[in-house]
Amino acid sequence: MKPVLIKDLLTSEPDGRTVTVCGWVRTKRDSKNLVFIQVNDGSCFASIQLTYDRTNPGDADPNAVEEALKDLGTGASLRAEGKLIPSPASGQAVEVTLQKLTVLGKCPAEEYPLQKKNMSMEYLRENAHLRARTNTFGAMFRLRSQMAIALHTFFQERGFVYINTPEITCSDAEGAGEMFQVTTLSLEKIAELGVKAGAKGMKPEDAYKIVDYSKDFFGKKAGLTVSGQLEAETLATALSRVYTFGPTFRAENSNTPRHLSEFWMCEPEMAFFDLFDDMDLEEEFLKYMLNWALTKCREDMEFFEKRIQPGVIAQIQHVVDTPFKRITYTEAVELLEKQNDKFEFPITWGKELQTEHERYLTEQIFKAPVMVYNYPKEAKAFYMKQNEPDEKGRITVRAVDVLVPGLGEITGGSEREENYDKLLEVCKERGMDMSNYQWYLDLRRFGSVPHSGFGLGFARLLRYITGMANIRDVIPYPRAPKLADF
Repeated sequence: MKPVLIKDLLTSEPDGRTVTVCGWVRTKRDSKNLVFIQVNDGSCFASIQLTYDRTNPGDADPNAVEEALKDLGTGASLRAEGKLIPSPASGQAVEVTLQKLTVLGKCPAEEYPLQKKNMSMEYLRENAHLRARTNTFGAMFRLRSQMAIALHTFFQERGFVYINTPEITCSDAEGAGEMFQVTTLSLEKIAELGVKAGAKGMKPEDAYKIVDYSKDFFGKKAGLTVSGQLEAETLATALSRVYTFGPTFRAENSNTPRHLSEFWMCEPEMAFFDLFDDMDLEEEFLKYMLNWALTKCREDMEFFEKRIQPGVIAQIQHVVDTPFKRITYTEAVELLEKQNDKFEFPITWGKELQTEHERYLTEQIFKAPVMVYNYPKEAKAFYMKQNEPDEKGRITVRAVDVLVPGLGEITGGSEREENYDKLLEVCKERGMDMSNYQWYLDLRRFGSVPHSGFGLGFARLLRYITGMANIRDVIPYPRAPKLADF
C-alpha cells in the first residue's frame, strides 16, 4: 500500500480506514502494555503517533510487532500499517493503531549523531548530511522550498520569462576579481612557471600572467560566475522581462556568518524600465515573498518565532505592511553625519554605507524599510547609468539598495547604461579587458533600450525570514573558506 504523507494524515478524517505510514522515529515510549511511537517523514513540522496496545492487539500479529519493536529506536526508519482513529491525547487530532510494523533501517542509538540533548548549530553543521531530520532544519528546508515556489510564481504572474545563465564565464559582472578559476591546465606546470617567474624577478603569485590560456579548455581564462546579470541583459533586450534563479560563486576569503562561497541568486532584468520602475518592482517583490512565508509557511514560521528569533514574525509583518521610504544617498549621508558619534565607522559623502548605517536608517530614523538610491559612481559597478553632476560636481549612478530593519541591505539594483559611448568610456577608465565584453557592448549598438534590474541573494532572504544567525544554516551544504564537506 502506498504510504500517505503525514501532513495529509494529520488533516484527514479519523474514519478508521487502514493507512500506511513511512518515516523516521523521533521517539519511542514503552509503558508496559502500551507503546507510543512518534514518526516524522519531513512533510511537515508535526509527527504522527503510532500506538500499540499489547492487551488488545486487534488484527496485529503480536510476535511480528514485538520483534520489530526490538529494532526500533530514535532515527530508525519504518513502514507501518494501521487504522486512522481519533486521538485521545491533547495536541493531536488523529493517531494510527498498529496492525503491521516493519523496520526498514536500523539506527544504533549509541552511534547516532542526533541525540535528544540540545545540539549546537556548529555540531549540526559537522553532521550536515543528517541535520535535515531535526526540527530546525526540517522547517528551514521546507521554507526554502516554498520561497523558491513563491519567487517563480511572482515573476510568472507578471509575464517574466525564466532563463538560465551560464555558470562558467569569462566576464566578471561585479569587477571585484573574486572568481573561482575553471581550468584544465596542469597546476604543476603553473607552479613551475611560478618558480621561473620568481627567478625572473616576478612575484611567484603573479605566475598566471605568463600562463598561455590559449591552451586551456576554453582558450581563455574562465571562472565560475559571480552573477548572471550581464547575460540576462542580452535576453531582456529580446524578451522584455526575464529572471534568473541559480547558483553563483564568490572566491571571497570571508569567514563570517554573512558570507558563502556558493549561493543562489535571483536576478530579474527588465527592458524599458527606469530606476523608479525597478524600485517599484523590488518593493512589490519583497512584500510578496515575505507575505508568502507568513501565510503559506505559518507552522514553520511559528517554530522560528519560538525557538530561533522571538519577534521575527512581527518584524516581517512590519515590512509587508509598511510603505518603503525612498531617499537619495546624499540625503542619507546628511542624516547619518549628524549621528556620527554613534557609529564605529563615521560616514562622509563618498564612503560606502556600512551595516550599522543601514540599520540606523531603518530602525531609528524612519522605522521602516528604506530605499537608498543615486550612489557615488566610484562605489558601484561599471554598468550603472550615470546621473548628471550635482551642484558640487559629484557624479552619482542610478543604483538602489533596499534596506530592511533587522538586517540592512537585502536587495540591490540599478538602471543600466544603455549608451554605447558612455559605457565604453567607463570600461576604459576601469582598465577592463574589452575582449571579454564586446558582446555586452553590442547590446548598445543594436537596438539599445533603457533597462534595469536587481539582484536578491536567496540565502540572505532566508536568513532574514527565519532569524537564523548564520547564513550557513539556510542552505543544505554550505561552501565557505576551508569548507567543502559532503
